[in-house]
Amino acid sequence: MNNSFVNTTRLLGAGLRALLVLTLVTGVVYPLVVTGIAQAAFHGKANGSEIKADGKVVGSSLIGQQYNLPLEKGQQTPDPDLKWFQGRPANGLGANSVNTRYKLILSGATNLSADSKVLIKQVDDAKAAVVKDNSVPGYAVKPSDVPADAVTSSGSGLDPNISPAYADLQAHRIAAKNGLSVAQVEKLVKDHTSGRTLGFMGEPRVNVLELNIALKDLTAKQ
Repeated sequence: MNNSFVNTTRLLGAGLRALLVLTLVTGVVYPLVVTGIAQAAFHGKANGSEIKADGKVVGSSLIGQQYNLPLEKGQQTPDPDLKWFQGRPANGLGANSVNTRYKLILSGATNLSADSKVLIKQVDDAKAAVVKDNSVPGYAVKPSDVPADAVTSSGSGLDPNISPAYADLQAHRIAAKNGLSVAQVEKLVKDHTSGRTLGFMGEPRVNVLELNIALKDLTAKQ
C-alpha cells in the first residue's frame, strides 16, 4: 500500500479524533459546566432576573415596562395609568417597537444632540406632563421640582429604575389615586430604594416594577 496514502489516512483519522474531542469538550462539556455553575451560584441572574407576583413571572428587574391605560378608539398614544408609578420615557425605541409586558422588538437611544429642537420639545412636553399629572389638591409640582430622569430616556430606552427623587415626586398622586396616605407611599419608596452598588458605583435607584408590585399589595390590604 502506498505510504503517502497510509500517512494521509492516519492524518485524517487523527484530525477526526481531534474534531470529536474538541466538539465534545467545547460544545457539550464546557457549556454544561458553565450552565451548572450559573444555575447553582447565580440562579436568578442566569434565568433573566425574573420578578414574580402572585406566583407568576411578571417581568425582569433589568428591563422597564410602561403602565398605560388601554387605547381608546382612534387613539394613537396611550395615556399613562396614573394609579401606578411611572418609569422613564422611552423615546428612543421608535414607532414600530413594543415596550409592553416585555414583548420587545428593539431598543435604543434617540441619538439627538443636546441642542436638538426635537429633543428640547420632548423634554419640555414631558416636563409639562409630569407637572400636570402629579399636581393634586394640596400639592402643586413646580417645573424646577422635576428631576432629569423624569423627562429623558436612557441609552437603551428600557431603564427599569427611576431616581428616588422622581419616585417621591409621584407619591402625592399615588396616594390620592389609591386611597393611601402620603406617608404610606413615601415609606414604600424608601423601603424599595437601592443604594449605590458597593457603596460608590452608580446612583441610588428605585425599581419601578418591584415598587408597583409592593403598591398593589399595599392597596389590597386597605
